Parts: sequence; structure tokens; C-alpha cells
Amino acid sequence: MRDRLIHLHRIRSLNPDEDHLAIYQTMLRYEFPWDMKLGLNLAFNRSFSIPEIAAVHTATGELTERTQQRIDDTGLLMYEIVLNGFEQTRGRDALRRINQIHRSHRISNDHYRYVLACLIVVPTRWLERYGWRQPCCHERRATWRFYLELGRRMGITDIPDSYEAVEAWFDEYDQVQLRPNDDAATIERATRMLMLNRLPVALAPLGNALVSAIYDPPLRAATRVATPPWPARVGLHLALRARAYTQRWLGRPPAIPLFADGITTKTYPSGYDISQLGPHPTAQAGDTPTPNANE
Repeated sequence: MRDRLIHLHRIRSLNPDEDHLAIYQTMLRYEFPWDMKLGLNLAFNRSFSIPEIAAVHTATGELTERTQQRIDDTGLLMYEIVLNGFEQTRGRDALRRINQIHRSHRISNDHYRYVLACLIVVPTRWLERYGWRQPCCHERRATWRFYLELGRRMGITDIPDSYEAVEAWFDEYDQVQLRPNDDAATIERATRMLMLNRLPVALAPLGNALVSAIYDPPLRAATRVATPPWPARVGLHLALRARAYTQRWLGRPPAIPLFADGITTKTYPSGYDISQLGPHPTAQAGDTPTPNANE
């Protein structure tokens, strides 16, 4: 058990404001690699489901017609920033590309804040429920601090001033804005196929029920997903809790961190150019980005 907590001891010795990148990297690469990746996927799924945001994505067709590539592009850009930070070349290139992609769309500051809040809150709540241990206060603050920095560099304003404040804002905004809509349902059907394709063959008959069970009721309602049968919900919950228990008492820290050999995806088996990730939209006359990106 002592070895299992070696990274937690190190995290608690750091300053979450000054060392937020190192802490967040440790969470993703050593402590909770599978859970963090799934939590970030769920965060993006939720942010795509706000009616106005969903309408932008269905209008471009990027998530519905080029689903695998766009999901891969989104993950690559985010992971490049996490792995390299905001000052190293690859991190700066990824941030610049993110700002370029969003520059031609009219997106409100509140919607940008909501996406940030999803990335902060949704993975943290997943860890609270299914992680092999609870995230500590340093990890919550470092997560908030990392995305605060990302938001500032994207020109997003009025970001709440702590993890707790972001969480409260997220719940209030989510309750009002996450409404049932056809665009979100269309995106969910496209992205669901990617999740189903990752399931073991033995679980294929239960695939749709298990994917639906991962969603919480508000997300299912927004994407018009039927509530799965209770055995699927209870069975998934028990399996995830059993996994957490086993990892806590029998698991060990990974000897090789996540992405030690680089980030690989189905879309780019031979590598990728950061400047070419994502769509290449043409700005419409009179369009101005909201908020203004400063990278």
C-alpha cells in the first residue's frame, strides 16, 4: 500500500498553484490514466450537448461525418498541452491551433466557460465515484488552476476563482442549459459508435446499455438516450467499484506512464502535424471570435 501512494505523497509536497501542471500530469499519466481519459471523453460529450454548441458541430458536420478523426484531433490537442505545458513548443503549437479552430465561430463566453467547467468537474466527479482513491484537495485545485490558465490563454473571462466555485457555477448552468435537443442526439449517436467499437466482443450484446449507463440522467435526457435497464446500471456500478477496490489494495503505480511512447490514434498511425489537426474553417465576413483568443 505504501508504494501505491507514492505519487500522492509527492503531490501533497507540491504547491498546487505553482506546480499545477506537474500535478495534473501525474494524475493523467500515473494515478488515474484510464479514468482520466474516460472522464475527459465524458466531459467533451457533455459540452457538445448544450443546444447552441451542438448546433455548431452538426452544422459543420465534423463530429457527425468525420467522427473518428475529430475525436482524435480533439484528444491530441488537449494531450499535447497537458504533456508539454503552455511554454514548450508543442504545447504552444497545440494552443495556437485550438484558438485558430475556434476563431471563425461565434461562441459566447458562457459557452466557453461551460466547456472549461466540464473538463474540470466531470472527470473529478468520476474519480470521486470510481477512482481507486479520492482526489485530494491539491489535485482539485491543480485541475482548476490548469484549466484557468488554459482559459486565460484562450481569452475566456470571468472564470470562477476556485474548484468549488467552478463546480457550483457548472451545476447551475448545467441545470438551465443542458436541455433535450436533436443536434445533441445526432452527435451522441455518432460518438456512441466509437465507444461501442472499443468494447470486448463478449460485451457487445450489452454495449448500448452499458454506454447509456455511463451517462447520468441529465446527459441522457439532453441526448434523448433512453434510461438503460436497472441491471445494466447496477451491474456497471458494481463492476467499476470492484475495479477501484482491486486497484487500491492490489494494484501498483504503473512502471511506464501513459503516453511514454507518444500519443497514438487510429487516424494518425504514422504521426501527425499539430498545425493540421482539426478542421480548417474559413471565417465568414464580419465574423469575430468571441471571446478573442490571445494566442
